[in-house]
Amino acid sequence: MLEDYRKLKKKMKKTLPELRYRHSVNVANTSVALAMCYGKNLDRAYIAGILHDCAKAIPDEERVQICEKEGIEVTEVERRNPALLHAKMGALMAQRDYGIKDTGILNAIRYHTTGRPNMTMLEKIIFVSDYIEPLRDRAPRLRLLRMLAFQDIDRCVYEITSDSVAFLEKRSKDSMDQMTVKTYRYYQRLLKEREGSEEQNGPREGNC
Repeated sequence: MLEDYRKLKKKMKKTLPELRYRHSVNVANTSVALAMCYGKNLDRAYIAGILHDCAKAIPDEERVQICEKEGIEVTEVERRNPALLHAKMGALMAQRDYGIKDTGILNAIRYHTTGRPNMTMLEKIIFVSDYIEPLRDRAPRLRLLRMLAFQDIDRCVYEITSDSVAFLEKRSKDSMDQMTVKTYRYYQRLLKEREGSEEQNGPREGNC
């Protein structure tokens, strides 16, 4: 598997600008750390992490055309903000250009930007890793989120989406992907239900 890692990294380094490549490596490494924490497959976490931005180098104007040609749904928000399409295109390229057949890995790439309700653990790991990896330094509350990621990943997802929705509401609702809103509401409801259960049954044990 180590040789497969090297091949993926080598191909990604040729495809992406240096800073984006370093980000991808950091996401892969953070994903592996979270996979160890939550008892998940390390290879799947690394592959999804290293490939999550494999479509980033494609120009915005080409993304809509390629998605339409490949039968990938393009929402009005994505049409106005083609950069959002890099996740959907990334899943396509991971399958087509990198030979990834694992549906779980492809979905983790597809939803790493917006999230989605009821994500798998691998999807949550990639979603969170993309936000907290060591190169990130502009998002609010990073210290808290990095701690939560290894203690309560569902709460971490909720806090990330909460910050994202608040930021987009201030900037422009026209740029807000509704999947992000759905993800936020789902994890908000999940945590409320969990807290109600803990009041009755006592707090659950930590993960890591």
